[in-house]
Amino acid sequence: MSLQPHHDGSATYVPEQEPALGQTVPVLVRVPAGAGVDQVHVRTTGDGEPHFAEAVVDRTEGGDVWWRADVEVRNPVSNYRFLLDGAAGARWLNAAGLVDHDVPDHGDFRLVSYAPPPAWARDAVIYQIFPDRFARSAAAAGRTAPDWAIPCDWDTPVIGRGPETPRQFYGGDLDGVTERLDHLDRLGVNTVYLTPIFPARSNHRYDAASFDTVDPLLGGNAALARLADAVHARGWRLLGDITSNHTGDAHHWFTAAVSDVHAPERELYYFDLAGSDYESWNGVKSLPKLNWGSAELRRRFATAEDSLLRRWLRPPYALDGWRVDVANMTGRRGADAYTHEVARLLREVVADTRADALLLAEHGHDHTGDLDRDGWHGTMNYVGFTDPVWSWLRRGEGTVPNFLGTPGGVRRRDAGAVLATMNTYRSLISWRSYAHSWQLLGSHDSARIRTVVGDADRQEVAAGLLATMPGTPVVFAGDELGLTGDNGEGSRTPMPWHRPERWDARTFAAYRSLLALRRGEPALRHGGLRWVHADADTLVFLREAPTGAVLVLARRAPGAPVRLTGLPAGENVYGNAPALRPDADGAVTLPGDGPTFQVWRLT
Repeated sequence: MSLQPHHDGSATYVPEQEPALGQTVPVLVRVPAGAGVDQVHVRTTGDGEPHFAEAVVDRTEGGDVWWRADVEVRNPVSNYRFLLDGAAGARWLNAAGLVDHDVPDHGDFRLVSYAPPPAWARDAVIYQIFPDRFARSAAAAGRTAPDWAIPCDWDTPVIGRGPETPRQFYGGDLDGVTERLDHLDRLGVNTVYLTPIFPARSNHRYDAASFDTVDPLLGGNAALARLADAVHARGWRLLGDITSNHTGDAHHWFTAAVSDVHAPERELYYFDLAGSDYESWNGVKSLPKLNWGSAELRRRFATAEDSLLRRWLRPPYALDGWRVDVANMTGRRGADAYTHEVARLLREVVADTRADALLLAEHGHDHTGDLDRDGWHGTMNYVGFTDPVWSWLRRGEGTVPNFLGTPGGVRRRDAGAVLATMNTYRSLISWRSYAHSWQLLGSHDSARIRTVVGDADRQEVAAGLLATMPGTPVVFAGDELGLTGDNGEGSRTPMPWHRPERWDARTFAAYRSLLALRRGEPALRHGGLRWVHADADTLVFLREAPTGAVLVLARRAPGAPVRLTGLPAGENVYGNAPALRPDADGAVTLPGDGPTFQVWRLT
């Protein structure tokens, strides 16, 4: 793959990263001098009508011609693309890439004038904790297991499938998390994300019985306040998990609605349905679905001064934002289509309560229609990162189950298909939404990355992509130790604090070094993304920012060395490969060993 004309939404190409409605902002496109381009226009579609403006040469440097044009932020989301003309013919360049034929507008670049996500999110490295399985404080021993629970010793094997799965109770608590923050510090994260902490009748707590208090089994409200103080004292952030699509059937709203058909809580759910008594998430009767057509639900959940969304963002807890569970289904049921309205409402309430709070949506599949609408700041990018990385690095034998239920499990794909998948989803949202979405190798809802890839070498490659691609990296607690699990429930493994022999020290060291590299290289946190080579076993890309650039090589297997022209010299900053030095023809050669992950800082 040779260097091509390129533009993305990063600061290198769009110096104004927070445009205002009505503002005119410059955009730049980088064109290799030998690309056969001698004229460039930018096409916009303000108010739905195409307009063309001629670009001018801004500068020529390093063998590239930089063209500049102005784009009016005419609408809250303003589309634009480039028309490149010259000896190579007329070609469009949009977010989906360079093409020689007409394409629809939905793949265009986007400028978004809605209020931006909090600035801290671009520098976040998130650590996901499943509270029941992370750590127990001394106080946990004095708590009586609830009636729904099967008490387990910390070494009891996790049951990944079956009726006992949600009932296994290990007794992890929030003070246990507080006591283990030094581990997170050594790893190099700076944001803690807790899966639900409210009372429930399961170990996962997505079936909330109340949003008004922290589960006493976790130590109650006081333990959350202690954890928040400890996290914030380190200069870190703390995120909660809220279920906007459903509650548990033990929730006091639902029990009131069931006990009295005239209760005001009745309208919070979907009752008296044809062929059913009430709607629930995917037919699971313990998870009754919330009806966002209800003004009372909107008041209790969001707009009231003491609403659950606001309460936990305020001191003494001061959560720094929410991950919204099942955001993809929230407000959707048959003819009801409240999703975008609800996302915007929750965003307004969160910003009103705390201007620097994050609102991040769970989507398991296509999220592209739900972003860039003044709602969710970003999404869990399973389809645009997790799935393609899994399919490229998965172990060769047997079936790796796909946690979204796709028949046949995770298919094995070469880098070309992986790159096409990533680019397809990236091109359908703004750069801002892409850069603020979570990139993850797995979670409490999926198999663990070690089980998917099978060994430490390939996990290092996966972790390298996590640390160096745009977006917010999320580490599921235990992945850094090489823990395993073949499905979501089975991956909710207790952290083996007392079993250091189970730790994969090499994997921990790799994660630690890679996250340190991300912290140390501004281009990895704020830079653009330019792909420069892909073959079946190899991916090579550039992360470029006004402050500098890095080159990244990811290989899943040995192959031929990769020779690239048009790149400067570079010093290796991860992976122990030789420095890059252009030869007499101006080409640099990347090593062919593998699996390997290498990063060079370009000079």
